[in-house]
Amino acid sequence: MTAITVEGSRNFFGRLQVPGDKSISHRALMIAALGRRPCTITGLSNGDDVVRTRRAVEALGAQVEVGESGVVTVTGGVRGARGPIDLGNSGTGIRLLAGLVAGFDFTTTLDGDASIRQRPMDRIIDPLTEMGASIKGSGENGSLAPLTIEGRPLRGIEYTLPVASAQVKSAVLLAALRAEGPTTVHETVPTRTHTEEMLADAGVRLEREACSVTVWPGEVEPPDVEVLGDPSQAAFWVVGACVAPGSHFIVENVYLGPARGGFIEVLGRMGADITVESSTGNIVTRSSELEGTRVTAEELPGCIDEVPILAVAAAAAEGDTVFEGIGELRVKETDRVAAIAEMLAVLGAGCRIDDDMLAITGVGRAEALGSGTVDSRGDHRMAMAAAIAGAVGRGSMTVEGFEATNTSYPSFARNLEHSTVWAP
Repeated sequence: MTAITVEGSRNFFGRLQVPGDKSISHRALMIAALGRRPCTITGLSNGDDVVRTRRAVEALGAQVEVGESGVVTVTGGVRGARGPIDLGNSGTGIRLLAGLVAGFDFTTTLDGDASIRQRPMDRIIDPLTEMGASIKGSGENGSLAPLTIEGRPLRGIEYTLPVASAQVKSAVLLAALRAEGPTTVHETVPTRTHTEEMLADAGVRLEREACSVTVWPGEVEPPDVEVLGDPSQAAFWVVGACVAPGSHFIVENVYLGPARGGFIEVLGRMGADITVESSTGNIVTRSSELEGTRVTAEELPGCIDEVPILAVAAAAAEGDTVFEGIGELRVKETDRVAAIAEMLAVLGAGCRIDDDMLAITGVGRAEALGSGTVDSRGDHRMAMAAAIAGAVGRGSMTVEGFEATNTSYPSFARNLEHSTVWAP
């Protein structure tokens, strides 16, 4: 396990580009694998999660070429893998691929690391089985990875998501491409819309309403894709610049599409000085005095990946910040509710967990944040959140398990070193 120590009392002054959006990168590779024409993907995330998806579509039969400039060319052709496919730590990869392969006439085994083997897969097994898929999982209830998927003819269904999840929605929509008849997915809370947007761009017949999407089966003609910067990765730098005195920081060329800017709205309510340049995709942030806010269960899906770093903002803010509907955070790469509580204890912020609610009482300013040691628990977002907390607080912060950042942001430590300077 790798640990790093981050010295505190820094500010953030400069600019950078974060890796390509992880969610879009996964989908770009999978949709390209379903087509027949070569298509290019620029800006693809270089995190391990996306590398695993790239290797998975290759194993399934797609041809993938990585150019010297990082441009990836994919020529589709899904024929089946010769052995199990290891998705590592990628929940997006394993869940979406389950939907992609469910309607093909071959058997696929999808597996991952110890964390993936503990994450709930019944949420995709249930709708895909309703469509006619045959999926055998592990564990007492057969709801854990590894998953063995025996491809069968599928039928379109109408399905209401019991839990707000873009991953489950996407798995069903990808399976719908090979089903008989249309498939409709209803949401009670809107989630990110990457899959339906990208399927529409690939020529798939699709109809969208406020909280539902219908897909008809058909061929896929994937276009070339430019992947913009990941807003979830941008959030770490935005929060750092908000809370550290003397900061003025720009994150460039960030994806600013629907259901991905929730963290900006939350920070704006807290008093953050943030300007979003829609023409460039730049997010400009200056030091701010933050106050607590309430994040409702309805809006949490729009910023759920950013809760660890928003917890750092809450810790540095004045007053209480409340996150409602936090149950989904318990089944991420780790139990993020418990991990956040451990980090807050090191920072000296108050923390109260009550069923589905997390309340944080801030210390009022970054300079009052404590320091010590935080265990990432193998969670990339917890590792990066703790590192930012260490950079803006007093003293120094040791982050254990920092290698988890390779999952999504391998250059994070280097960016942190070169994008901050000692505060005046």
